[in-house]
This record gives sequence, structure tokens and C-alpha cells, in this order.
Amino acid sequence: MIRVLLVDDQRLLRSGFRALLDLEDDIEVVGEAGDGLEGVALARQHLPDIALIDIQMPVVDGIEATRRIAADPALAGVHVVILTNYGFDEYVFEALRAGAAGFLVKDIMPEDFLHAVRVAARGDALLAPSITRKLIDRYVNQPLHTGSGSGTGLEELTNREREAVALVAQGLSNEQIADRMVISPLTAKTHVNRAMAKLHARDRAQLVILAYESGLVTPRGH
Repeated sequence: MIRVLLVDDQRLLRSGFRALLDLEDDIEVVGEAGDGLEGVALARQHLPDIALIDIQMPVVDGIEATRRIAADPALAGVHVVILTNYGFDEYVFEALRAGAAGFLVKDIMPEDFLHAVRVAARGDALLAPSITRKLIDRYVNQPLHTGSGSGTGLEELTNREREAVALVAQGLSNEQIADRMVISPLTAKTHVNRAMAKLHARDRAQLVILAYESGLVTPRGH
């Protein structure tokens, strides 16, 4: 059973999402909150698999709520998915940096919304190639912090783990990574998971950001 927490100050929107989720046999809504402070408290109380969190809310906004969830070791199993009206923008980028696993636009089609919840619950971050490209574009427009990767933990990775991280940063799935590295999907997943553990990355979104910030992968144009 996938346990979901809804955090949005628009009651009507929460009701709509809840109505969709309640129809699914494998999904349970464990709580609702109208601001980020309450959302973090409910996350600690219910330990959901997924926290769907709006960016702009009163008291504590979605970015800070995400940051607090990501910083709490007791909430390591909670995957934050950001809800936004506007698609990929600076706020979403900051939320991803704060620890979000991905984001959804609020006018998403119902079937896509349900699919996204299940994808995020599996831990296969909500980072489609199109979203990854926007992350890359964001880095193309600003200098990378370092090209050496020193101090990032990358030196602890094996060569195969580094290769897997670089492919994750290109938006490839485990199956695509397996094809590229000529290994099994299970081995590809193992390389990715070990890299995430060594780099203390919560999910693939964090892995992508770290890959570009460290200079392991350099966007075209640099």
C-alpha cells in the first residue's frame, strides 16, 4: 500500500487529489495539511511514502518544508513531490536542491498523476528526461562550482559507479543504463543505489544535481 500525504493550502485542490487517490486499491491518503509546518508534523506522525507538497503556502512554504523533511533521518523514507502551477521554475529548482524527488504540475492528467505517484513510491525519482534537460539548462546558465569533485564524496565511488551516476545525470533509466554499460538492470540499479548511499543522496534528483555541481558531468556549452 502506497501511503500519501497531501500538503496544499487550497482545500479544493486537496479534495480533488484525494478523490483520485481514494479510488485506487494500492494507494491510501494518510493525512492532509494546509501549510508546511503542519505538513512536516504529519509526515513525522504518519511516515508516508509520498508527500505531495505545494510550493507557495502560508506559515512554512514548500521549499522549507521539503528541507526539514530531507534533514530528518527519521523521514528518510519519505519522497517529497512538489506541486506547482507553473512548471519548472526557480522555486522548483530550489525545492529539488532542498531534497525533493521531483515535481508535478497541478493541471496534470489524472492517469499521469497516478502513474507519477507510483513511480515516486518505487524510489525511481520523478525525473523524466525532459525534467533532467531543464535541470541541465539551469546549470548551463550558471558556472559549475567545481570540476574536480573533491569534497563531494565522488572519490569514494568505483569507476562503474561513477559511470552509472553520469548516465543518471543524462536522464537514463536503470534499464537504459544497463544497456549502455552492458550489464543487467539489477546490476545497474545496484551501482546507482550504492552511489546514492555513498554520496548521501536521497534520490536520483539529488544525484543529478550533485553530478553537475561536482563537475562529474559538464553541460554542453561549457
